[in-house]
Amino acid sequence: MLSLFANIGVSEAYLSSAGVEVVLANEFITRRAELYSHIYPNTEMICGDINHNEIYSDIIKKSQSLGIDIIMATPPCQGISRAGKQDENDKRNLLILPVVRMVKELQPKYVFIENVPQFTETIIIVDNKTVNVSEYIIGQLEEQYYISFNLIDTKYFSVPQTRQRAIILLTRKDIDKHWIIPNHDDRFVTLEDVIGDLPSIDPFISDVHEKELLQIFPQYYSKAKEAAIVSKWHRPPTHIKRQVITMMHTPTGKTAFDNDKYIPIKTDGTPVTGYKSTYRRLRWNTPASTITMDNRKISSQNNVHPGRFICNDSSGDVIFSDARALSLFEIMRVMSLPDDWPLPHNVNESFVRSIIGEGIPPLFVKKVFDVILKSEVEHV
Repeated sequence: MLSLFANIGVSEAYLSSAGVEVVLANEFITRRAELYSHIYPNTEMICGDINHNEIYSDIIKKSQSLGIDIIMATPPCQGISRAGKQDENDKRNLLILPVVRMVKELQPKYVFIENVPQFTETIIIVDNKTVNVSEYIIGQLEEQYYISFNLIDTKYFSVPQTRQRAIILLTRKDIDKHWIIPNHDDRFVTLEDVIGDLPSIDPFISDVHEKELLQIFPQYYSKAKEAAIVSKWHRPPTHIKRQVITMMHTPTGKTAFDNDKYIPIKTDGTPVTGYKSTYRRLRWNTPASTITMDNRKISSQNNVHPGRFICNDSSGDVIFSDARALSLFEIMRVMSLPDDWPLPHNVNESFVRSIIGEGIPPLFVKKVFDVILKSEVEHV
């Protein structure tokens, strides 16, 4: 397989064990390409802009020499996504063009293209003509490929996270079995299923001295030590005191904006205004909300650990545990990444968090690839 816009390889985490050899990858941003190469040392990485002739030609030549059967392309979506600027003039919207060109040149058996739900209807200008992405792909490739357009939610495929994506599957017309999305699972995998067994941890509070931290969380260090035994990435996120106190008094599945007393406040003590998807604890009995790039903040969307009831304080106010965003290890589990995914010990956690927030859950990818892998085995 050739992986285009490979990032750090989140989507590829299970492909090798499933029977797909990712032999070549391309990523534009050096920092991401370097981390990809650390995680997948057996994959040749070409770092550079796919629109540059030299880089494009290098990918083509090496793909031909390696006998590429599959292309997976996950072009950047910031110009399209509702979480981005939704700029029709964003040049990244045109990155589907070199992908289609490469498919026409290499003629792989299968092609997997993934993006945000709006991707297929995004308007682009090609040869001074306006066309949407789906029309462009059909016009360029329907003679050589069967094309399947799909809008999916990963929560229906054993992933403990609601994440809607557009998935385009192409099968070369000389292949007997068409590549299709597999059937839905019988039940959702919940947050309780994947992180309910992990040790509780308290957040580190950045704007207080250690003495006050331990007054608020007397077990801070012992809990952090226990969590580190599970994973070096299950470590306390850092927050500010007023947000932590607010979330300590916010029940599972609720937003602090609905609290009677402990509402979100600014530095000067005035109330924060915002959407009720922020300062919100997740629910144990459902898949998590979509993991975004900004997943380390209490004040961002649906990021706070569900927590568990501890007690009522001396004033009768309820207290809940884990007044914090999910740890990186919890994020990895919600994204269906393996516990032993080989992140280097010195990698910047904020960087990894933001990158994971761009990715597609690898367990879903594996389930889609299992369809053609089974077909290839049966054919052999």
